[in-house]
Amino acid sequence: MATSEQFVEVPQLGVPRFTSPLNRSDEPNAEIAAFVPDTAYVCSSSEVPATGPQLYFQKAGPRRTIYFDPPRTRAAIVTCGGLCPGLNDVIRSVYLELSMNYGVRDVLGIRYGYQGLNPQSGEPPVKLTDDLVEDIHREAGTILGSSRGEQPAPVMVDFLEAEKINILFCVGGDGTQRGAHSIQEEVCRRGLDIAVVGIPKTIDNDIMYCEQSFGLVTAVAVSQQVLDCAHAESKGVPYGVGLVKLMGREAGFIAAAATLASQDVNFTLVPELPFSLEGERGFLPVLLDRMRKRRHAVVVVAEGAGQHLMHADKIEHDASGNVKFQDIGPFLKQKILSYCEANGLKIDVKYIDPSYVIRSVPANCEDSMLCDQFARSAVHAAMAGKTDVLIGRVNARFVHVPISMISGKKKRMSLDGELWASVLAATGQPKKFS
Repeated sequence: MATSEQFVEVPQLGVPRFTSPLNRSDEPNAEIAAFVPDTAYVCSSSEVPATGPQLYFQKAGPRRTIYFDPPRTRAAIVTCGGLCPGLNDVIRSVYLELSMNYGVRDVLGIRYGYQGLNPQSGEPPVKLTDDLVEDIHREAGTILGSSRGEQPAPVMVDFLEAEKINILFCVGGDGTQRGAHSIQEEVCRRGLDIAVVGIPKTIDNDIMYCEQSFGLVTAVAVSQQVLDCAHAESKGVPYGVGLVKLMGREAGFIAAAATLASQDVNFTLVPELPFSLEGERGFLPVLLDRMRKRRHAVVVVAEGAGQHLMHADKIEHDASGNVKFQDIGPFLKQKILSYCEANGLKIDVKYIDPSYVIRSVPANCEDSMLCDQFARSAVHAAMAGKTDVLIGRVNARFVHVPISMISGKKKRMSLDGELWASVLAATGQPKKFS
């Protein structure tokens, strides 16, 4: 059991000395929302950890005194990596909180990810305005564009200096936050007054100390519709299999949640649980047994599942440094067809890959709310002078997490948790295929 408590601090540019312009109160029962003191912390877990200290993170929210003088502050926002429902919502809420509530006059949108911080490879930034952001939350994608890949930190900081940018908001996943951390290290080396604040964006929901990232619920809702179609296809022919590949490189949250939302899935394969294809209780024999008994099945496979079954000659990486996975979908389809035919059963596999569909739609109402909360929490942190910090969410509270604590790490679904237990109950599949 945990033997100690650890209160996690985040870097601070300096002593805040400006009074916040926000209409908040420090008085109890003031019938108005309160400021959040730096002494407010949130426990990272509702349970006592089996090992290590119990972590407490600084609670996010508006501070009574702020570090930056709003009329003299210039901010920028950059969106990186793959698309995700809610990116435009985040852009809009960051801009509106800065301009309408704090009075920041200049907010720039960086074009096409970190490329836009390198004048040699990117496009000039765009100035965000009320008219420009008015309806963008109704649109999918990001009006700023996005990209993968690193840029030299000194070049990006040169850009920030030249543009007189005081605050940079970096919206993205693990690779984006590694880039944000490298920017902050260069800023610190030069002794500059620039805050770098991360907003977690990952449709896979795999960022540490972030219970739920925006876009997940929307992706699951779209995935549910796809699974409904797969179920119909599987029952529409004799011995039909609806095989659906969903996003999830190293974490199976989308596959698990979509399975529960659908309630028509019979097998769910995720990266956290390696599986055998053959053998007495391998996936293929268990699937064959169901096909003979029920004449149809729906199979969900996360994109990162089963990579151990496909032997790559060499490991390749994309521009963000992620390992390029082999395509489990067509591989699994062929294995299912061959195995069933070899065992005297002719089946019909309908393979569906909706990967880019589930991430390139507008956010639904739940994700829109979450986007707004992440964005405004990020602005409060930045204006208070917090830096090298990510807005996390633990115990249903928004918190400040040092980027160094999440960089290079991935959250994974617990096979001992209630989510996976619910998947096993809903599908009826074995605890493991071996």
